[in-house]
Amino acid sequence: MTTLFDPITIGALDAPNRILMAPLTRGRATRAHVPTPLMAEYYAQRASAGVIISEATGISRQGLGWPYAPGIWSDEQVAAWKPIVRAVHDAGGRIVSQLWHMGRIVHPDFLDGHDPVSASATTAPDWARTYEGKKRYAQAHALTFDEIQRVVNDYRRAARNALAAGFDGVQLHAANGYLIDQFLRDGTNLRDDCYGGSIDNRVRLLIEVTRALIETVGAERTGVRLSPNDDAQGCGDSNPGELFTKAAAELSRLGIAYLEMRASRPESTFRPAIRQLVPAIRSAFKGVLILNSDYTLASASRTLRSGEADAIAFGRLFLANPDLPWRLARNAGLNRPNVATFYTRGHAGYTDYPSAPETVLGPF
Repeated sequence: MTTLFDPITIGALDAPNRILMAPLTRGRATRAHVPTPLMAEYYAQRASAGVIISEATGISRQGLGWPYAPGIWSDEQVAAWKPIVRAVHDAGGRIVSQLWHMGRIVHPDFLDGHDPVSASATTAPDWARTYEGKKRYAQAHALTFDEIQRVVNDYRRAARNALAAGFDGVQLHAANGYLIDQFLRDGTNLRDDCYGGSIDNRVRLLIEVTRALIETVGAERTGVRLSPNDDAQGCGDSNPGELFTKAAAELSRLGIAYLEMRASRPESTFRPAIRQLVPAIRSAFKGVLILNSDYTLASASRTLRSGEADAIAFGRLFLANPDLPWRLARNAGLNRPNVATFYTRGHAGYTDYPSAPETVLGPF
């Protein structure tokens, strides 16, 4: 019977357990999107994860619109990531870089007044987070064919930079209403060229970018994140079952190391399940399947026992419990995450969550 504490091989990575750290945006880089030494302490504290998936990391200036989020497009950023990755490795951990283009979710304030880009000329609902507070989103510019090729090359460069920084692999962020998701779903993709219309066309960019990552780092070091159960940030689809089953099948044919999905659980207090598409996707994708979204020890254990997934990625629990695998193995008490400090600056609510008392903490 598979448990959270069994080792697992995920492509090129041998993970000592199936408790992964989900990508968590924390806003502790500089205003120029350069990682900081504080981030090395944060990630090293959590090195007991089977694999750490880094916070979403911008592949280009065009694609990054979150205050103090890190990027990986410049030499300065690569140099700043190196000690962070080294700190994780020195602590015995494994870490992959999540590559991010936000598409229409980037406010023009981050683009020197230029419009954001997307599959089509649409506008995200609600408000963008900027350095000057919250502002309404702007209408996106529909990427031309040539501009799409430049975006693919930006992903390729970011993957190359991730290797240079020492990361163990990359994950394509194709979820949560960001650029790849905007191309996938017919609610935001209104194109009539080879990137729009049919499901085959709408998954084209996902597959082209994934191939570019495979060519750069190898299929065994490439993962993808999807969010089939959520209409995130105004990004919805009329037939998500067919769309995401097709996407999973195509990714499976590419032989990527894993597929990670934010798949809302019925017991979630944050995102009630809208659709339950996991079984169909599980059947379509033959590689390692990782699920994420508000799992508890009990629900994660049931999911692995049932064969619904091969591993579980924990977000908020890992944020507040740097020694989460140790605590789950002993069903020990858990620190509660402080929502007020999720995106603030400095140590508070970032590196100051306590591990279990040293007098109690023993070998995992």
